[in-house]
Amino acid sequence: MEQNEFNPIQSTVPEEKKELLDKVIKAIKTVYDPEIPVDIWELGLIYDIQITQENEVVVLMTLTAPNCPEAGGLPIEVEEAIKSIPDVKDAKVLVTFDPPWDRSRMSDIARFELGLF
Repeated sequence: MEQNEFNPIQSTVPEEKKELLDKVIKAIKTVYDPEIPVDIWELGLIYDIQITQENEVVVLMTLTAPNCPEAGGLPIEVEEAIKSIPDVKDAKVLVTFDPPWDRSRMSDIARFELGLF
């Protein structure tokens, strides 16, 4: 991952898993909140990514609001995107609302796309 790239998480993935982490992030960037024309990575909905030695991926994410209509579908979409990576053995997405999401988690790209500058 490039040093200047937006990275909302503080992942503790071992160095030998960094290439797979980049692939996971790329897959996550294909998932969009259907109500917002920005991918969930740029929105800052991903809080953490862990990769086990067996290449099982666990993602901690949030939603823009607890009553988000996509609460059931978005996590499944993220899991499926990650599972599509050939090196990934399995993927699990956990949803949390602690801390709650707010606009400060969005990247500059997301803010620009949404006209929030």
